[in-house]
Amino acid sequence: MPYAMSTILWGVLTFSILVILHEGGHFLAARTFGVKVHEFMIGLPGPALRFRSRRSKTAFGITAIPLGGYVRIAGMEPGPEDELLGTALKIATVERRIDAGRLAAAMGVTVERASSLLTTLADWGSLEPAPDDEISYLAVLEAQEDTDSTALLARARSVTYRALSKPKRIVVLSMGVLVNLFTALLVFTVVLSIWGYYTQSLALYDVLPDSAAQQAGLRPGDRITSIGEREIDDWFVLTQAVTAHEPGTRIDVGFVRDGQPRQTTVTLDASETGQAILGVVSDVEHVELSVTQATLESFRMTGMVFMAIGRFFSPDTFQESLEGARGIVGITVEVAEAARTGPLNYAWIVALLSLSLGALNILPIPPLDGGKILMEVAEAIAGKQFDRRVSLGISLSGALLLFSLIGYLMYADVVRYFIER
Repeated sequence: MPYAMSTILWGVLTFSILVILHEGGHFLAARTFGVKVHEFMIGLPGPALRFRSRRSKTAFGITAIPLGGYVRIAGMEPGPEDELLGTALKIATVERRIDAGRLAAAMGVTVERASSLLTTLADWGSLEPAPDDEISYLAVLEAQEDTDSTALLARARSVTYRALSKPKRIVVLSMGVLVNLFTALLVFTVVLSIWGYYTQSLALYDVLPDSAAQQAGLRPGDRITSIGEREIDDWFVLTQAVTAHEPGTRIDVGFVRDGQPRQTTVTLDASETGQAILGVVSDVEHVELSVTQATLESFRMTGMVFMAIGRFFSPDTFQESLEGARGIVGITVEVAEAARTGPLNYAWIVALLSLSLGALNILPIPPLDGGKILMEVAEAIAGKQFDRRVSLGISLSGALLLFSLIGYLMYADVVRYFIER
């Protein structure tokens, strides 16, 4: 298979897995609470291949552009309910078949408002589009002339997101993130407990020619134990201890050679960026972990991902974080490369992406899940639903911010992978 085609297929497969995990969390939470779900789709909205469940009436499928995905849950429209919904539902249910023109005439409202009422009731599952024309709706519920419209509307609302309490709404909104995080932790734990991991060792693989370390007598195979007064237990700590000094500084370096502890004095060199360096290359070692250790390491890695995303919100680290980030193009290329090296690396990167997706979605920026949760909490504090225009305006502002970032990352990916290479 051509390289470009296989790269695209691996990207599509991986994004589909992530979508199924994330949106599946929303879907399961909504169905657990008895909320109607219209669609569970992989891809951007548009033409699609789909099948409909006879039991739940949910449509499952894949769209023409299989990037991302969505679950369409009944009753998630923003803003307060139109006070005429109950009257509109009763008229439509009694007549059994209705269109916006007839409803407008019966209620004495504009066709636009009647159309909005019918659209809302169709979203709630109380009406469904007529199969033989494009403007009429058929009633799903049963009602008579003496049926109480308030009770009828409560019946219709009972299977919607709007009928849920605030805590249950937050569960529905957060479940996608929780599934992403759980999946990542599970995969990390399984991989680490079975295969372990490789890490930089304090044993030296090489000592660079004419470096400070070589001049001080350090050799490949020596194991660093201390820098100055500081005991060293991993390579990251060693790097921190060295770069804490200025180039040209003389420091004592403790090491073990042939099982015997030794010490030498090193005059630190300067790197191209002006930081102090020893001029050594670390070896690598395999670390085996118990299930408990693997679980703890998985949580540590999860915390590191959250910290990495948090660096985007600091002026001091924003540019550095942006340069290291990858967009859809970059993720697709790196996923394909991981898949070609073996199933272990592919599982690892899927888990890492699932974790990153979950961490990103919990950010309090509409229209992300964290932003929606923030809106629910704000409405609970205010004691009312915000006006539809306010909610849509906030979501649009957040969406513009996110799409601007996505667009920039895609541009940077193209430059990085296809122009500079």
